[in-house]
Amino acid sequence: MLEMKDVWFDYDGVDVLKGVSLSVDVGEIVGLVAPSGYGKSTVARLLSGYLKAKSGSVLVDGEDCFKVNGFHPVQLVHQHPEKAVNHRMKVEKILKEGWDVSEDVLASFGIGKSWLDKWPYELSGGELQRVCLARVVGPSTKYVLADEMTTMLDVVSTCELLAVLKDLVCKKQIGMLFISHDLELVERYCDRVVVLSQLNGL
Repeated sequence: MLEMKDVWFDYDGVDVLKGVSLSVDVGEIVGLVAPSGYGKSTVARLLSGYLKAKSGSVLVDGEDCFKVNGFHPVQLVHQHPEKAVNHRMKVEKILKEGWDVSEDVLASFGIGKSWLDKWPYELSGGELQRVCLARVVGPSTKYVLADEMTTMLDVVSTCELLAVLKDLVCKKQIGMLFISHDLELVERYCDRVVVLSQLNGL
């Protein structure tokens, strides 16, 4: 289980999170909703180890997230795929930055061999987000944090990607935190929904 327990966090002395607790188990999709500016991305960055809480704890299967050895089992997918990749790398190299992405994962995201020799700018936003999602599904991945990942996608691409991810969560027993401001989408897609404003002591 991926857990956040009584976490407090501030930016330059201004509290953003006050006593927030939530959890994500393997094999489930948890929706986290709140309007923009309410700390959703901060939660994702804390859970994935990019930020450290002022107090409280973030645990990965009972272990402090900063003490995990080897490839980190928690992977973060950003809202803007064009900002998450090195534009000096072709797709094949991007997919191999952490590990060799398996053929079945590439196929599930519809990534064909013709994509591998392309530069990021040669792909559409939806295609590039598929690459970003595929590259986080590695042999050690147990939890995926999708931070507003569908914001830049059209309706068709959104539905296709969510179907693929739901299938992967089930088959590979990955836990997913799906972060969005779109309550209708979250309620349709997730196993349960967490409203950040109801957890936050602000």
